[in-house]
Amino acid sequence: MNQTPAPNRCRIVLIASPRVPESRIRAALSGGDVASLILDAGGLDEAAFQAFAEQVVPAAQAAGVAVVIAGDSRIAGRVHADGLHVEAGKDELADAIERHQARMMVGAGGAKTRDDALELGEERPDYIFFGRFGYDTKPEPHARNLALGAWWSEMIEIPCIVMAGADLASAEAVAATGAEFVALSAAVFSEGVDPAAAVAEANALLDRTAPRFGA
Repeated sequence: MNQTPAPNRCRIVLIASPRVPESRIRAALSGGDVASLILDAGGLDEAAFQAFAEQVVPAAQAAGVAVVIAGDSRIAGRVHADGLHVEAGKDELADAIERHQARMMVGAGGAKTRDDALELGEERPDYIFFGRFGYDTKPEPHARNLALGAWWSEMIEIPCIVMAGADLASAEAVAATGAEFVALSAAVFSEGVDPAAAVAEANALLDRTAPRFGA
């Protein structure tokens, strides 16, 4: 079960697609503090993705974890998710915020440069995400994402999530940027990894090394 109150440092955001069995997602959520869970279709069709989300969303919410649906506002509404993740340009993000932000959080992804990020930030999403789902294939985070996270955290009040690498230790590099959230996927859900133990280990690492906000 997640800690109460939430720790005053970089927190974990998990990313999972239907390729991750529901049992492994439940296990990860039992491992310690998780701020939110982003569900990505991972190439599945709408019906299959919705069926997956219908299983996972109630379990995650019961564990005190906010669930964000990537890319499909209809599914987000049907499964009573807490948020919508939008990978699009400024105009599409603005439309999503106008339509949905009154009842759920709307986060933005897809920024590859500072200019991209500032343009999306003008629409006041609830967070901005630096990285790409499914691209955490190397042990370390992508250097560009770390640089963007460090710059954004210093300059902008909107929270940011930075994609970590496939090694749990990479969460430390993300936390060092000042980012509010570190996204973990392969580091927790890869074959042979114990999801609960991985989340527990990541939290222990962040407890030891992550900067404290407001310190």
